[in-house]
Amino acid sequence: MNITKENVDALNAVVKVDIVAEDYQDKVTKVLNDYRKTANIPGFRKGQVPMGMVKKQYGKSIMIDEVNKLLQESLNKYLVEEKLDILGNPLPRVQDDFNWDADKFSFEFELGLAPEFDVNLKPKKKVMQYNIVATDELLEKEVENIQTRYGKMLTKDAATEEANITGTFVNEAEEINKKSTISVKDIKGKTNLKKFVGAKVGDVLELKTKNLFEDEHKLQGALGVDHDTVHGLDVPVTLTIEEITETEPAELDKELFDKLFADGSVSTVSELKDKIKEDAEKQFQQQADQQLLNAITENLVDNTKFDLPSGFLQKWLQTAGEKQLTTEEAAAEYEKSEKGLRYQLIEGKIMKDNDIKLDYAELVDYAKGFIRSQMAQFGNMNPEEKELDDIAGRILQNQDEAQKLQAQLISQKLLAFYKENMSFDSKEVSYEDFIKEVYK
Repeated sequence: MNITKENVDALNAVVKVDIVAEDYQDKVTKVLNDYRKTANIPGFRKGQVPMGMVKKQYGKSIMIDEVNKLLQESLNKYLVEEKLDILGNPLPRVQDDFNWDADKFSFEFELGLAPEFDVNLKPKKKVMQYNIVATDELLEKEVENIQTRYGKMLTKDAATEEANITGTFVNEAEEINKKSTISVKDIKGKTNLKKFVGAKVGDVLELKTKNLFEDEHKLQGALGVDHDTVHGLDVPVTLTIEEITETEPAELDKELFDKLFADGSVSTVSELKDKIKEDAEKQFQQQADQQLLNAITENLVDNTKFDLPSGFLQKWLQTAGEKQLTTEEAAAEYEKSEKGLRYQLIEGKIMKDNDIKLDYAELVDYAKGFIRSQMAQFGNMNPEEKELDDIAGRILQNQDEAQKLQAQLISQKLLAFYKENMSFDSKEVSYEDFIKEVYK
C-alpha cells in the first residue's frame, strides 16, 4: 500500500491511496474460510462446501468489504500520523473508469485544510464591558412587588385603577372563550380605562383587542390565543365580570421579613433592599457576562482574518447531513454557518495556544453544580453527594446533554481567560439602560 498527498494550495489537498492484492488478500482468505465453515448450501455438509464455490458466491463482495475497511483504517491512520488539521471529512473523488476486477486499486480523496492564523487579543477597538447595578427605583419596585405578593386579597364592589378583575372574554367568531384574571393597571389608554373603573360584578364590557393592553403578551394570556395570532389582532370581545378584588399590601414588618428569610438575617427595610440588590446584581452579572462573551466573539471573528476552503466545504455540506443538498442549498447553508465555523477555529486556536483544557472530572463537578442549583429551586438545599454523582453520571451518558454542559463549561473557561488577557472599555448602567443599549 502507498499513500501520498499533493497540495493543491494552502487550503486544499488530494490524498491518493494505492492498494494491491497483497494488502488485503490474507483477510479475504480468512473471511472466506470462516464462511466455508458455516455456509449452509444444499447438497453439502456444513464445513464441507468446496472453497471454489464459496469464492464464486461470496468472494467479490468480501473483497470489496475488506478493501473498503482497509481504505478507511489506512486513511484515518495517515491523517493522524501526518497531523493534518482538516475541516469536514475527506471527500472521495468519483472515478468513472473504476474497476473492481483490477489487480490494484487507486483511491483519491479531497481534503479541506484548516488555515493558519494568529489571534490578536489586543484589538484597537475595545469591547464594552457592562457593570449592571440595581437602582433605587428598581429596589423600590421590587419591595412593592413583595408587598403585593404577600398582601391580602380584598373583595371590592366596584373596580378601581388598582383592582384585579376576573371574568370571561368571548368572541364566538374567533372561538375565544377564556376565563382570566387581569390587572386594571395593565389596561392601555384613557378610553379603555373608563370602561373598567367603576364596573361591577355582572357587568359586560364591550372591548376591542387592539391597544387594549400595554403589553400584547398580557392580551395573549387573557384571551388564550397563540403568539402569532395575538400580534395585530383587532376584533371585538366582551368581558363578563365575575369577581373584583384589590390587594392590600403586606406590612414591612418582622412577620414579613421572617417569611422571606427564615434565618432571621433581615430585620429592617434597609437590610431587605440590600438582599434584593445582592440577588439582583448576581443575576445581572450572568447577563452581563453572556453579553460580554458574545461581544468578544463578534470582535474576534471581525478582527481575525483568514481564508477558508469554501469550495470544498460547500461540496462537503452537500453530503454531510441526512438529506442530500443541492449546490444552491449547500451554498446557502455555508453562508449561514461560516461565522460559527470561524469562531470554532479561533476558539480552538486560543485553547491550544494557551493550554486551556477540559477534563472529565471538571465536567462532572460542573454537572453536579448545575444539578445542585436545580434541586435548590425545589427546596432540596443539601442533596447527598452520592445522589449528585448518580444524577451527573446519568446526564453525562446522554451525548446531547454532555455536549451542552461541555460547551457551557468551555465558555466559562474562555470568558475567564478573556477577562485576564484582554482590556475592555467599561460602563456602569441600570438594567433598563443595559437592555436598551445591547438589544436596541
